Amino acid sequence: MILKKPALYTDLYELTMAQGYFLSGRHQQTASFDYFFRSLPFDGGYVVFAGLGDLLEIIRYFRFHPEELEYLRSQGFKEEFLSFLKDFEFKGSVYSVKEGEIVFPNEPILRVEGTIVEAQILETVLLNTLNFASLIATKASRIKQAAGDHAVVDFGLRRAQGLGGLQASKASVIGGFQGTSNVLAGKMDDIPINGTMAHSWIQSFEDELTAFRTYAEHYPDSSILLVDTYSTLKKGVPNAIKVAKELEEKGHKLVGIRLDSGDLAYFARKSRQMMDDAGLEYVKIAASNQLDEHLIKSLLDQGAPIDLFGVGTKLVTAYDDPALDGVYKLSSINGKPTLKISENEEKVTLPDSKKIIRYFNEDGSFYSDGIALNDEENPSVIYHPYIAHRSTIVSELESEELLHNVVNKGEIMIDPPTVQESAEYARMRLSKLNDEHKRFDNPHVYKVGLSKKLRELKIELIQNA
Repeated sequence: MILKKPALYTDLYELTMAQGYFLSGRHQQTASFDYFFRSLPFDGGYVVFAGLGDLLEIIRYFRFHPEELEYLRSQGFKEEFLSFLKDFEFKGSVYSVKEGEIVFPNEPILRVEGTIVEAQILETVLLNTLNFASLIATKASRIKQAAGDHAVVDFGLRRAQGLGGLQASKASVIGGFQGTSNVLAGKMDDIPINGTMAHSWIQSFEDELTAFRTYAEHYPDSSILLVDTYSTLKKGVPNAIKVAKELEEKGHKLVGIRLDSGDLAYFARKSRQMMDDAGLEYVKIAASNQLDEHLIKSLLDQGAPIDLFGVGTKLVTAYDDPALDGVYKLSSINGKPTLKISENEEKVTLPDSKKIIRYFNEDGSFYSDGIALNDEENPSVIYHPYIAHRSTIVSELESEELLHNVVNKGEIMIDPPTVQESAEYARMRLSKLNDEHKRFDNPHVYKVGLSKKLRELKIELIQNA
């Protein structure tokens, strides 16, 4: 994690509320908060949870350093509160689903327990980290789903929102990408790095063929030549073929060509035919230029012989749905359950500490999820969150609990997962989600229900509010 001093990476009201709790003598009250999201992005059927590893590193480094306290002093914070912050460390607990887990709306996929100040003060950085990482991992998962067995690589750093490009590169691999052009992300998270060349390289030479030859001379076993600077089929591909043949004579092979403009399906077919006719069946075709899951699916449906997709802007900006609406809501205070009431029933939160139980079909695929109070037995029936008469019997189904204790009284209980571990877990879990939940058009809604005790507690608190 690049952010080694995360304490001020927050909204002001987190600190003013923390000071208010402290000054009113309430800072040692215990509290629990739930992290969840209300709606699925991209009109999809699931979310890939990501960002947990980064959040654990944030908790590890969460301190208020002298220069930060001095800044808060200049902003009018009181000395007694600053003295409290001087020795502040997170000593609470965190329960979370695994990074890479497939999750659904309104599930408490992460819970923070501790004093009210400890739990409150993490809110902004937690939301910032988990919302963005989960959004990009989900977008990457959809793109990889469209690409199937074809390789996909993150090319998005130049279009990313500042240093968010680092988190986007990491999240894209969790979602299923094979690598990134982002060198720093490669170093930090041991992600394979990939790249080709820019048009400027070719333009800087007197002619395209010389540009290709020079590049191949320096990189004889890893060259991918960009063939659309001048004329893809009249110059670019023929010149690439010449260089490929010259490499063969020297005992090397051209890795591929890249298409970055025009009708990608047409140019890919023509390029493939030209290279095959030249005996270069092994040379791969890479494509880039404003790709997303829908365009990739269209290209492959047209039979475009593309081997690798470089995806940039529409991945790292989550172009068509640029924010996950994750929220962080208080569920208990001083051991007493609480909830937020809204005129919109779907915005009424779930009270108290809870667990998520995942139920499985006989073939091992996901059937439904249940949300229950943390201290109750796993329910035999789960109820629709809003429609009273709808319920599902789950007593005969195999099940597992999804929340795990990842921080216990300030001690991080797990090694933060590597990108590769989270990616493999996401791939395995996504394979258990039935296809009707993964389709791009009108995906089937995955069942998430409440236990009878949780539902009754919610109704009781609403009536007594």
